Amino acid sequence: MRNLNQDTITQAVIDRFADTPDPRLKEIMTSLVRHLHAFARDVKLTEAEWFQGIEFLTRTGHITDDKRQEFILLSDTLGLSMLTVAMNNDKPAGCTEATVFGPFYVEGAPEYELGADVANGAAGIPCEVRGHVRGLNGEPVPGAEIHVWQADAEGTYDVQRAGLQGAQARGTLRTGPDGEYHFKSILAESYPIPHDGPVGDMLEATRRHPWRPAHLHFMIKAPGYKTLITHVFRNGDKYLDSDAVFAVRESLIADWVRQPDGSYLVDYDFVLNPVDGHR
Repeated sequence: MRNLNQDTITQAVIDRFADTPDPRLKEIMTSLVRHLHAFARDVKLTEAEWFQGIEFLTRTGHITDDKRQEFILLSDTLGLSMLTVAMNNDKPAGCTEATVFGPFYVEGAPEYELGADVANGAAGIPCEVRGHVRGLNGEPVPGAEIHVWQADAEGTYDVQRAGLQGAQARGTLRTGPDGEYHFKSILAESYPIPHDGPVGDMLEATRRHPWRPAHLHFMIKAPGYKTLITHVFRNGDKYLDSDAVFAVRESLIADWVRQPDGSYLVDYDFVLNPVDGHR
């Protein structure tokens, strides 16, 4: 088709996807084109602005590597990550809410016995973390696989530290016979997401801060239950109402209680959502 104009080009592009064999891919691509074109018309996008957008995405790709995922940061700061989490994690009342995965999970984290110190030398005030993992009906979930990771007192994850040998403030453990878990780590502190790249430029240009409230990351897996990806947030943090990635849920906020020896204790129970038909 020749001589397309601003009124006819959208349908012409959509028609090119007519023979896509995967119906879901066809649906996604068709909707993507329709909404992208509508966006360009809505803001009356100039050619110079579109080239700026391309340059922004190019920089996002160039800064991304095995230790930094700028595209996840972009998705997080635009609220898209949390939107997809919310749409895909509709759970029965009583189940622990899900939140964003974040860009700092690492496969193959060291395995620890219950009670071990997963901080492994990370900077921070000592903290004990404990609780139970249960099913929706209150049943204990023994042997559940718990992945935990967090930033240190300087707001840095181990994977961000050049030359660091071994994992810090990161590990995998399993719940005991009654679904209990407990381990030692460090006090969760608020920290800024990486903002020395294109996402940081976007935040600065729009007068947004890059800070996340103090939290621990958890991913919990158990047979018969849906995998839970979530955070536990530290009560009282000043960024709870302005999290840069929109991930805070009231039910995920817990008290970190100062102990007589100066360390901290946080106690939080998780409730897993059973796989359909399992319980």
